[in-house]
Formats: sequence, C-alpha cells, structure tokens
Amino acid sequence: MPPESLPKDLEPWQWPEEEWRRRVNHVRAGRSLRPERWPGGKRCAVALSFDSDHDTNELRDGGKSIGRMSWGQYGNRVGVPRILELLKRTQIPATFFVPAVTALLYPDEQRRVMAEGHEIGLHGWIHEVNSALNEKDERELHLRSFDTLTQITGVSPVGMRTPSWDFSPATLKIQREMGLLYDSSLMADNDPYELEEHGERTGIVELPVEWIRDDAVYFNMNRFAALRPYTAPTTVLDIFRREFDAAYEEGGLFLLTMHPHVIGYRSRMFILEELIRHMQALPDVWFATHRDVALHAKAQMPT
Repeated sequence: MPPESLPKDLEPWQWPEEEWRRRVNHVRAGRSLRPERWPGGKRCAVALSFDSDHDTNELRDGGKSIGRMSWGQYGNRVGVPRILELLKRTQIPATFFVPAVTALLYPDEQRRVMAEGHEIGLHGWIHEVNSALNEKDERELHLRSFDTLTQITGVSPVGMRTPSWDFSPATLKIQREMGLLYDSSLMADNDPYELEEHGERTGIVELPVEWIRDDAVYFNMNRFAALRPYTAPTTVLDIFRREFDAAYEEGGLFLLTMHPHVIGYRSRMFILEELIRHMQALPDVWFATHRDVALHAKAQMPT
C-alpha cells in the first residue's frame, strides 16, 4: 500500500507490514567503516566536538529571555576561549558545530577556531527542529547555513550535526544533494558506518553520537521547566572515561559531544582536562577532527 493511501487514523499496531518496514528502512546503518588500524598504526581514534549553540537555544523557540541569552553568551565570552586554550596546550584538534546565527553573532570566534587548526561543521540556522519543518524550508535553511559559514570562515563545511540530533525524513536527501562527506547526528553504532537510504548506499559517513557521551544531558538547567542537574561532575568524568576505555580496548572511535556554555565552567572543565590527560597517557591514540576521521573511514568503503 503506498504511504499516501494509508488511512490516517490507523494505529501503529494496525499498520501493514510494508508500512513499518518502509519507516525503518528510510535511513539505516549500512556497512561498518571501522578500520583495522587508524592512521599511523594508531589503536584508537578520539574525536572531540563542541556544539556552539550559544544564544540560539533561546532564539530557536522564539524566546526573549535575557537571562537565558546571557547564558548562551557565556559560551562565547568564557567557554570557547577556555576550550581553545586547553586544546592548544594539549595540541589536540577538534570540531565545532556552529548554528549560522551563532556564526553571525560571533564571527571572530569562528575565525579564531579555524585559525587555530580546528574544523567548523554545520549545525542548522538557528538550532531549529528539523522534523518540524517542511522539506523546502529545511533545504533552504541548510543551504543558507552552508553559505554563511563558508563566507565567515573562508572554508566550506563538509559535515553536519543536526540541531538536537533531530533528523527529518528529508535530512539525508538534502545532505546528499549538498555533497557532504559526513553526518554526526545518529546512533546506530559506536563506530563509523555508511548511511543507507531506502536500502541504497549513499557514500555518506556517519560518525555516531550518543546521549551518554554528551555533557548537556547531565548538566542542563531550566528553572521554569523544573529541570535540574542531577549528576555530579566526578560521575560524568567516570562515564566518559569508561566510554573511552572501551573504545580503546576495541580499537574503535571515541566521539564526545560538549557545549561551551555547559562544559566551560570552572567546576566542569576539569572533566575534559582529566579525560585528555588520561587519554594522552595511553599509547597509540589518534586525536582528529571529525573531517579527518570521516575521510579515513570513507577509505574503508568498497568501490
């Protein structure tokens, strides 16, 4: 039964088999792209990423809270400089996923990120919710974001992390049209894999994320929504370290998502500092941008 002819009032348990199979197979994990060894014979890959959402967390929902926007501004004034100083001191490259509105508000920040050898990737226009948009609007925002980041940084982005990891039915189609190298929004594995769309290979590398490896889920705060941090920073460090240790043992990828306005506080930066110290103490760890991890992973694709 074609999806357009499916009765709208059907409950999921009433769907014909072809309908739930169609939904499951729309975007799917294909071939694993974890290499036997990483560049230089390294055992494990580490990809640190920072989502520079800043003020767009409030703007996305049409908000005008000066307090919440000042929280976002902290990411620019304190968080990003503190992160860049640590990365420089430890000589680690990283990837910053930046909403275009953030880039327009803080263009000098993006230029500094690039000048210090890091990567900037796509992260929506205003941290919008992709699945709430029609395909035409989503495409226009992704293309506009691409043009904006390219103009500000002088370098065209090659990868995307969708805002809030929200992936609409049209997202992969648009990414293919844009010719992107990789996505980093989905969660079907721990290690890189190739995305498939309706059973067709796409050539796009997925660098998978997970809420376990994201600082925001442990520390977010919204007093009006009764949302309170509930996990001690020492516990978060233990979780991240265990995730890395398992990736090291397996010879896989450890990808960590952080936010400058979340991790950048005095009582939380030690998490990243201690984690880096732990990782650098072990032999054969490759620290790389998402772009470089994706390029190496793509080399594993069959011709």
